[in-house]
Amino acid sequence: MGHETVTPFPAEQSPARRSLRATFDDELDALRDDVLRLGGRVVDALERAERALVDRDVDLADKVRWEDAETNELQRRVNAEITTMIATQQPMARDVRILLGLHHAAAELERMGDYAVNIAKLAQQMASEPETPIFPQIPRMAQICREQLRAAMRALVDISEDEARAVCARDDEIDHLYSEVYEAAVALMEKSPDRARQATHQLFAAHHLERLGDRVTNIGEDVVYLATGKVEDLNT
Repeated sequence: MGHETVTPFPAEQSPARRSLRATFDDELDALRDDVLRLGGRVVDALERAERALVDRDVDLADKVRWEDAETNELQRRVNAEITTMIATQQPMARDVRILLGLHHAAAELERMGDYAVNIAKLAQQMASEPETPIFPQIPRMAQICREQLRAAMRALVDISEDEARAVCARDDEIDHLYSEVYEAAVALMEKSPDRARQATHQLFAAHHLERLGDRVTNIGEDVVYLATGKVEDLNT
């Protein structure tokens, strides 16, 4: 009778394979934490930029601008972590999709941080000009953007299609408010030509918020892809 070789574990469940998988899962958890941290930094930057604009706070605007360097560095670290994981951890196809989704989310978050910086710069410019009340739609836009971004981060971590679609659906609110700011800015310039610069600055601030909302929607679309494998355009 011949001898039959018995493998203690199937190849796909060997101790080495299971150890490698455990390492990958730990690194993926740490990566998600870094992306969440990046999202938190952007939420904070946006909140401060809005306050700087409303309160004409030059020092707070300066803080937003200087701290953006740390946001950029965190995004570079996330990219390096993803590159290393793909190169060393032999991720499966679904894992690669998740890693690429996190990579894209980090890039979108970095650009959102840039929008917050742009708003901070506008705050500094407006602080040096005669005071003009901020259009009330702008703080509302900023609030919705922050709420959307927090929800998008939860959807990304949970890979929740429902949460992601809910995030994307709220983008219409931001678009509507942006249209209202445009009309208000035009009306102010017609009524008070001497306030044209202030009206223009506020219009640019609203534009940055509208673009930020679009990038949050992009993250929502990524989550829908991760959850379903389907590419959908939800920014309509």
